[in-house]
Amino acid sequence: QVQLVESGGGLVQAGEFLTLSCEVSERDFTINAAGWYRQPPGKQRELVATINVGGGTHYADSVKGRFIISRDDAQNTVYLLMNSLKPDDTGVYYCTTGNFVGSRYYPDSRRGQGTRVTVSS
Repeated sequence: QVQLVESGGGLVQAGEFLTLSCEVSERDFTINAAGWYRQPPGKQRELVATINVGGGTHYADSVKGRFIISRDDAQNTVYLLMNSLKPDDTGVYYCTTGNFVGSRYYPDSRRGQGTRVTVSS
């Protein structure tokens, strides 16, 4: 059962932008913390951005200054604005919901199908 619905991926040229969306399909679930992962072709999945319940954000060094994670609690949706895209940003992007323990993010079991981002040079 798909619990997270990601959308917004596509094929763009380097330097362009995309905005990814992640909607929680469960009606009575409230997002605490959330994160976006990506899996480049042939590589392991990596965490690129997180947002906590208070709106505090954290980014991987590779996307810092270019990506912005945000949330709309009324819509139970999390976004990832990706600016100045590079070919290295290519991959399948997955959102997660979860919690922070101290400064560490722990995703829960909810998963989506992911959305593919391809950046051409």
